[in-house]
Amino acid sequence: MSTRLFIVRHGETSWNKLKKIQGISNVDLTDEGVKQAYLLSQRLKHEKIDVIFSSDLDRAYKTASLIAKEFDLDVIKLQEFREISFGVWEGLTIDEIEKLYKDLYHTWRTNPSEAIIDGAEKLEAVQKRILSMTYKIVEQYKNKNILIVSHATSIKALILGLLNLDLSFYPKIRQDNTALNIIDIKDDGKCVLVLLNDTCHLRSGNN
Repeated sequence: MSTRLFIVRHGETSWNKLKKIQGISNVDLTDEGVKQAYLLSQRLKHEKIDVIFSSDLDRAYKTASLIAKEFDLDVIKLQEFREISFGVWEGLTIDEIEKLYKDLYHTWRTNPSEAIIDGAEKLEAVQKRILSMTYKIVEQYKNKNILIVSHATSIKALILGLLNLDLSFYPKIRQDNTALNIIDIKDDGKCVLVLLNDTCHLRSGNN
């Protein structure tokens, strides 16, 4: 027996389109983001999902709620699953950050654990809060199928933590909007990566 985690990034937002850093800013889904969430719900509807958790930020909660309709489940909102706070970077585009914080942005892109952004949460702190809550949930829902809807940075930190990989691998993982990741947690606590950043459901919506 094992516990299966379905870990999902939220759908597209207006700031995603503009390549703005969102962090804990509460930005809603675009129409495309709603469509992406629906397409993912159709992909997942043949799975057995026992419980659904979400970040308390609107873009994640709305994505989770659209998926939850297929399972007639409520969504449990948890602050521990929200995105990293990016401090002074929030609301800036990637181009603006590269111009204003060139060296710091290079550090974030290559060795994010060493990046100290004014007013931002440290990556290790993000991993600690999301990993701790995930283990509590796994203990509570042992041998169940758990869906978690969160954000790119938080998800990457969570996956690395579950797989016992160093945060230096952070830049080597990608998370697209409504990407699906699956991790199985065995009874002995060992984690197996089954699926990573999969978005095949989005291709089906463009046919």
